[in-house]
Amino acid sequence: MWIDTHCHLDAHEFGAESPDIARRAGAAGVSMIVIPAVERGNFGVVAGLAASLPNACYALGIHPIYVPQASNDDLAALRVAVEQAMGDPRFVAIGEIGLDFFIPMLCEPAMRDKQERFFREQLRIARDFGLPVLTHVRRSQDQVLKHLRQVTPPGGIAHAFNGSFQQAETYIKLGFHLGFGGAMTFTRALQIRRLAAELPLDALVLETDAPDISPSWVHPGRNSPEQLPAIGAVLAGLRGMDDAALRQAAWDNSLAAIPRLKALLAS
Repeated sequence: MWIDTHCHLDAHEFGAESPDIARRAGAAGVSMIVIPAVERGNFGVVAGLAASLPNACYALGIHPIYVPQASNDDLAALRVAVEQAMGDPRFVAIGEIGLDFFIPMLCEPAMRDKQERFFREQLRIARDFGLPVLTHVRRSQDQVLKHLRQVTPPGGIAHAFNGSFQQAETYIKLGFHLGFGGAMTFTRALQIRRLAAELPLDALVLETDAPDISPSWVHPGRNSPEQLPAIGAVLAGLRGMDDAALRQAAWDNSLAAIPRLKALLAS
């Protein structure tokens, strides 16, 4: 059994297919799909989708790409939504949150400052409610780590990890796990494949980021949580492991990274 720790199942690319995709993923052995929110406007969407599916749960947060149009009211609404969702077993984390210094508009000084302010406030919400975070980190590893050291939530996942070994070690010391997915299936992705092969096994979790970051055999097509077992097989191959042993390790690591999953899966 597998856990997809990061999948935008509510994305418009899936349209009305999301329930069928989740069912097919379940038939392929994906027992749980974590659906992160990206803005205030889809808090209810991800919660409703997770409630409608036996193998889905959700996180709430404001993605850095949505920070330009977000307001302080949205941060206040997030805190209220999190407080209300704490009684929902399908609510498991704060995310997707983080910093994006790749898109030019987001790199302007005022927007960098706003991103960092939103990130810190969402880290405070995670810390206050004892929740892990799902972080978006694009050309911002050191800045994200700086804020995590200053406002430390109880762990989480560095989504789509593509940093250095030293940065990985810092995340691990902060109680974080590192997310790997379709990017490591490309033979030309030498650094990511080396990280996946050599980092401590108990630090790794699997994800699809569907509909994005498709594995090599799907690229440039739409990714799907159904691909997770095959992505896991690639990781097993990179580490010279039996598929079943890798699957069990990834399962255990996902429960450690997102503790509320344990009770949900036991229910």
